[in-house]
Amino acid sequence: MEAIAIRHAVSSDIPTLMALDHGYSTEHVWQMTFQRGAGQIDVTFREVRLPRPMRVVYPRNPERLADEWTRRAVILVAELDEDVRGYLAIIEGPAPETAWITDCVVALRYRRQGIATHLLKSARTWCRERGMVRLYVEMQSKNYPAIALFGKAGFVFSGYSDNFYPDQDIALFFSQELY
Repeated sequence: MEAIAIRHAVSSDIPTLMALDHGYSTEHVWQMTFQRGAGQIDVTFREVRLPRPMRVVYPRNPERLADEWTRRAVILVAELDEDVRGYLAIIEGPAPETAWITDCVVALRYRRQGIATHLLKSARTWCRERGMVRLYVEMQSKNYPAIALFGKAGFVFSGYSDNFYPDQDIALFFSQELY
């Protein structure tokens, strides 16, 4: 793969970033089982293969992205030959010395080529330079491509929130120590 350049987004990037396909396709999901017993609660997640591929749309209102991006600490853009391939957005906190990846999107035709991995590497560097010690990411339980990506990158399952998204989907939280 040619050298991907990672840079900070500028205002003129907004239309291009908004036009990226924020959805994804998956053949797997993380299915949750919840059981309440005497004095305990058991929650289990297991990977389930779907009978056919499922196309999932972005869980937030894409028309509000530009407004939401004004509250991001940084938006990193991956490009090659001035062609935007993807982006990753980060907010700081809410806990001290932590950061959250709010979006990691790669243009559909460039997925599975290592671009998200380059963005993650740059995100870790950005966080370390600011004294962050832990990096979090949240995603839908249906977003198996992201679950696999972040697992491969060393993120570990850190929790969940039921009915988190407007469609009532479960949010999964993953985190990574930044040494």
